[in-house]
Amino acid sequence: MELTILFLVLLLCVAFLYASVGHGGASGYLALMAIFSVAPEVMKPTALLLNLFVSVVAFVQFYRGGHFNTKLFLPFALASIPFSFIGGLIVVDGQVYKHILGLLLLVPIVRFLAFRNGEEGESKAPNIGLALFIGSIIGFLSGLIGIGGGILLSPVILLLGWAGQKQTASVSALFIFVNSLAGLGGQLVKGVQFSTDMYLYVAVAFAGGLGGAYYGSMRLPQQSLKRILALVLLLASYKLLFTGA
Repeated sequence: MELTILFLVLLLCVAFLYASVGHGGASGYLALMAIFSVAPEVMKPTALLLNLFVSVVAFVQFYRGGHFNTKLFLPFALASIPFSFIGGLIVVDGQVYKHILGLLLLVPIVRFLAFRNGEEGESKAPNIGLALFIGSIIGFLSGLIGIGGGILLSPVILLLGWAGQKQTASVSALFIFVNSLAGLGGQLVKGVQFSTDMYLYVAVAFAGGLGGAYYGSMRLPQQSLKRILALVLLLASYKLLFTGA
């Protein structure tokens, strides 16, 4: 992956914004790499590795704020981890991979535009069976495509009314970490190589994630920044789905 200043600046911004809502940022990193025409076999492990560092920072900040719900996290995680590892073992054709990713990038667009942070209200107890089923599906897609799954999980939790915004962010952050670890483990079994600039990517993403997680756990993220990221994701989705690039 060719190192550019623009890529690093965008990487910093993506990590900041995703971490502010408890996400690791893999869908954003994949969108950036799609725009920069990075090969799919490089995109998956790169996104998952960056996810590990950013999601753990996000989780620590939201956990310190008292927003973590263990009972909500466990059924999702227990089902997702083995399926994420299985997904990571599967090698997908390059064009098929791009089309699946292009469709999945539409989910975070809805997440950033349709769900606003608000007051934490009363939540319903989760349905364990449904949570296990959802976790397994998201886990498999996470390992297959190279995302942590939080961007898919958080809208589901919010729509089902199982948690408020900050509690959802905390659960999603740890969910992303364990999924990314499992998915990356599956890919390492198959054999992957990282860019020589990976250390720099990790440092930039970690810095952005640290700032974003602190900001998001203490204050509300700016809606204008979400709209900008949604536009970036939409451009990447269009490129993957319709240009064949």
